[in-house]
Amino acid sequence: MTLPTLHNTGVIYRRILSQFPQDISLAFAYGSGVFKQHGTNQGQMEKNMLDFVFAVDDPVTWHTMNLLQNRKHYSILKLLGPTMISSVQNEHGASVYYNTLVPVDGRIIKYGVISTESLIDDLMHWKTMYVAGRLHKPVRMLVQNENGKLRAALVANLKSAVTASFLMLPESFTEEDLFLQIAGLSYAGDFRMVFGEDKSKVANIVKDNIQHFRILYSNILRDCPQVVYKPQQGKLEADKSPEGQFIQLMALPRTLQQRITKLVDPPGKNRDVEEILLQVAQDPDCGAVVQQGISSIVKSSSITQSIKGIATAGMWKTVSYSSKKLMKMWKGWRRKPSVSQMS
Repeated sequence: MTLPTLHNTGVIYRRILSQFPQDISLAFAYGSGVFKQHGTNQGQMEKNMLDFVFAVDDPVTWHTMNLLQNRKHYSILKLLGPTMISSVQNEHGASVYYNTLVPVDGRIIKYGVISTESLIDDLMHWKTMYVAGRLHKPVRMLVQNENGKLRAALVANLKSAVTASFLMLPESFTEEDLFLQIAGLSYAGDFRMVFGEDKSKVANIVKDNIQHFRILYSNILRDCPQVVYKPQQGKLEADKSPEGQFIQLMALPRTLQQRITKLVDPPGKNRDVEEILLQVAQDPDCGAVVQQGISSIVKSSSITQSIKGIATAGMWKTVSYSSKKLMKMWKGWRRKPSVSQMS
């Protein structure tokens, strides 16, 4: 199965991509500058920062070329050279190196660089869920080379998002319920949702992009034996039997299975994963355990990647970027109707 992509890349994306070294295995744009979010108009969208992720086979070579082409994009870490930059990228946080608040072709952009190998690992196993989580939601795919392993990992990541969401939803639910659950996976446990992100972010992402979510997930839902999908009515029914939940738990990414095991198995018992997941499948709180497991992955990667971001962005850009996030959070809070207005 091929991953559905949104093909209308537009001139702006091609012009921006042309400013970078072309040895990229996967490139996508995401976020509120790319997809309309509830409560924003076209004018606001065009002012929003454009977010990109570039996956590259050889980070040292790519950063070497990018330092020659775009040295100003980097913080003081540029003085350490491409090998050290690649080491910071691969060995800390979520294995992504971000340059932020970069002016390119009349727009302000942020771009993250990840090795193709680290990306595949995150997509398959949810090691950090940092880039995998962004790819649970609609993105604008700009470059995708003929790497069969990467293509398979992209599809596996979407299937994992569906499986994890089934475990956290009731027996019957709507498409919108499912897409809200999927979109929220990578924000569960993210400390920035407490301080620095608009609290209604997940609902804003889904509300105006239901059709994009359908394009991404409809084939997976039709082919999934664990669910009855009624696209005409926009309704689904999942298998909530202990047997059905066990099959779903066994299909979850490896890191999530390990986190669930750690939560459930008392220290020193050392039971095997299958035995523990069989116990969780029969637990009425199965969905809550899965949620906790996901939160523990996201929490640690969001903290370490944000700390790394201070070094890769530099102090001035970090303060500037954070203040913009807090302003969005404040606006989102002000948009919410008060209890007195609702009653």
